[in-house]
Amino acid sequence: MDDYRDIINLPHRQSQKRQRMSLHDRAAQFAPFAALTGYDEELNKAEVTFSEEQEEA
Repeated sequence: MDDYRDIINLPHRQSQKRQRMSLHDRAAQFAPFAALTGYDEELNKAEVTFSEEQEEA
């Protein structure tokens, strides 16, 4: 941590020319690299199955 003592408390630089990117757009940049491709679909299927089972019970 001593290596960064001179910069650790400096303010974060923000561009005067460009607007800050939204979190949604920023996240979209990394979507193609998702390690768990198809995971959301499987969760949705499991949720539907669970909901149906709860209704039957």
